Amino acid sequence: MAAVERMTVVFPEPLATQIRAAVEAGEYASTSEAVRDAVRLWSDRRKFRDMEIERLQRAWDAGKASGRHGVLDFDALRREARSRLIGPDDEDGRGG
Repeated sequence: MAAVERMTVVFPEPLATQIRAAVEAGEYASTSEAVRDAVRLWSDRRKFRDMEIERLQRAWDAGKASGRHGVLDFDALRREARSRLIGPDDEDGRGG
């Protein structure tokens, strides 16, 4: 079993009431178990947040490395997109 450290934690009365109610309802065997569960959830949330930050950093880096940067010319982007949709054989836009 892992080492155990006793800690004293002070809760505002509304939170203490909720913890005691969860124990009395049978959701937890003790207030300590309820608090340990809350700390595990907090720890998991922190890990998830760190993973999300790392994922966003990789996406940011990939985006920066993907090529274009600087001021965008939206008219040029529209022309380029239209030319891709129309295709090289149909540059007048009439289809067929």
